[in-house]
Amino acid sequence: MSTEPEPGPPPPAPEPPLFQPGFHLALRWSHAVSGTTTFRLRVPVSRTGQRVRLAFRSGDGSLVLRRVTAARAGSEGSLASEPVPVTFSGSPGVSMAARTRVVSDPVSFPIRSGDELAVSFEVEGQLAASSIELLPGSFMRPGSWASTPGPLGGSAWAVPVGLATVEVEGPPSRAFVALGDSITEGYIDGHDDLRDTWAFRAGAQLGVPIVNAGVSGQGFYDALRLLDGEALTLSGITDCIILLGTNDLTGTPDSELQAQMAELTERLKPFCRTWVGTLLPKELAAGGKYEEVKASRVAMNTWIRTHLQPDVIDFEAVMHAPDSVHRFIDGLDEDGVHPNAAGHRVMAEEVVRVLHADGVRPQEGSAPGRSAATERGSQP
Repeated sequence: MSTEPEPGPPPPAPEPPLFQPGFHLALRWSHAVSGTTTFRLRVPVSRTGQRVRLAFRSGDGSLVLRRVTAARAGSEGSLASEPVPVTFSGSPGVSMAARTRVVSDPVSFPIRSGDELAVSFEVEGQLAASSIELLPGSFMRPGSWASTPGPLGGSAWAVPVGLATVEVEGPPSRAFVALGDSITEGYIDGHDDLRDTWAFRAGAQLGVPIVNAGVSGQGFYDALRLLDGEALTLSGITDCIILLGTNDLTGTPDSELQAQMAELTERLKPFCRTWVGTLLPKELAAGGKYEEVKASRVAMNTWIRTHLQPDVIDFEAVMHAPDSVHRFIDGLDEDGVHPNAAGHRVMAEEVVRVLHADGVRPQEGSAPGRSAATERGSQP
């Protein structure tokens, strides 16, 4: 008598799609425009999906957002696809009070990790802004031009303003946000490119989003005070990477620095798994207190390695010179404090090594290694 094998359990149902960030910046500062002005930002997106939502932030005063469109980015400020209208509760625009954040309605817009969006928006008032240039290939022009398909004209404008986040609806995946100072935000010489940062490069290589909430000049005080609005407001984040403390090394006792790092990691625990980076070499300090800075940095890194294992990314270990933990490897720094583009590549490789060993795998449908940093020169 033959017996049929017992049927196995049915395969688990796929998880429903989820909005998670594919682009983000903290935009702590403010930029004012009088009269309707159109910005067209060229934005690299690090997530694959079928729909997007855009989040905008106002600056120190009110902001009127009159019209927004999204398209694929072409060359010289032109569009490589038809502009798709973006709405807010069904309306083409929205008025915002000072220091508020609004999220658009979902927009049908299939996109792959590594694609670049042209987000065009007509505004008047105060926009939240970065303090450095990070989005080359962007433009600004007075007037109403959000639906113009050809080159926008006007002036080159690389400073991120207004647009804080691009969320992409796709299969759920690991999604990271990087918290830090100018080293994370991407300052090299002030005329910079988000695509060259260690966070963006690592995300592109891993095939998962690592979005950027770094703020130039930031220390623990500001990071803790503004955490809710600049990072915890993001939906779908699973992991956080902290690289913070370089700006706090003078005048703050080591025990206080360590307590502030511990407080930050505790604040993040309900929100994300937290990874902490060791502080990079620092070859100088203002005010003649370099010996204090050196001792404090060594103490902080020792504490991180001792108390925060296993979730440590040891940036110092891959960036310091063979004969001194206080100096960069030749060719990896810009000014003795900030890594250059080569330094960011080395940092990204260490992030990839650590996270790959932890089991981080590409989001479904993404293309690891496909980076807008390497492809933007061939954009249509």
